[in-house]
Amino acid sequence: MSQKIRTLLYALWIVQPVLETAIAIVMLRRGQHRTFKYFFAYLVVQVLAFAALFPTYRYNYSAYFYVSSIATAISVALGFMVIYEAFLDVFRPFHTLRDLGTVLFKWAGLAMLLVAGVASVSTRSSDAAPWMQAILTAQRCVRIIQVGMVLFLLIFARYLGVSRRQHSFGIALGFGGVAMVELVVVAILSAYRVSEVALSVVNVGAYNGVILVWLGYMLAKSPARDLSASLLRPQRWEQSLSDIQHPLPADSLIPMFEGMVDRALSRTQVAPSTAPGNVAASRAAAARAGVTSSGGLGFPHFPTGADSKK
Repeated sequence: MSQKIRTLLYALWIVQPVLETAIAIVMLRRGQHRTFKYFFAYLVVQVLAFAALFPTYRYNYSAYFYVSSIATAISVALGFMVIYEAFLDVFRPFHTLRDLGTVLFKWAGLAMLLVAGVASVSTRSSDAAPWMQAILTAQRCVRIIQVGMVLFLLIFARYLGVSRRQHSFGIALGFGGVAMVELVVVAILSAYRVSEVALSVVNVGAYNGVILVWLGYMLAKSPARDLSASLLRPQRWEQSLSDIQHPLPADSLIPMFEGMVDRALSRTQVAPSTAPGNVAASRAAAARAGVTSSGGLGFPHFPTGADSKK
């Protein structure tokens, strides 16, 4: 590695904690750390990781390897939780959809851990230890989830009333962007003989650009949610899921009210007093209207004896 490239990497690396500290200060002053607590924790961990990684990289590379692995594992876990946090913020007005998403995220996290465990056991690589292979596999799984979250927001933002200037959209956009760059870098390294130094510069530079995007989103004011008619579709999704989770009970008052309405309609259709000679004509008229002698569905049965007494 030439001295110019090394200096460039050092410069890009040192800029990261400075920008992340600025974002954390903005979030503290505006109270945004309460809404996005996992994102705030992610920024703090990144700053602390730099404070531990930079001196070990310069003076003790073997220690740097283990510290970097621990920091990567923590960042992977927090990155997954940040995407989950952005998901909850997007679906905040839709409680049933948010509950469904919570279940899906839990299963996604479990599946991610299983895939990482299987990869660490089945991979026989002399270059990486099994635990390191598990961390890298989990990291790639989280990156794929982050890219999927960005694609989801780009497609369904209009239906959910989410503005592209909203903080949760900016956070997910940043993670999705850096995840896409990182996955492309991994694919290039595995398929072609490209200089790792050049790709490292691209990766670090992309992450610095993402930090600038986060800083811009946190400095900007988040617009209010759009409550226009475009939200009718997710409201129907919400109502459908709510009906599935909470079906109508058997002793509901709705059937009782329907019966009352049917009986009221039947009294208006049948004459109040019917002469004995006109009973047959009344039954014939009822038959033509679709009502049988047993009263029909929701219609009361009037016996002939009662009519004759009147």
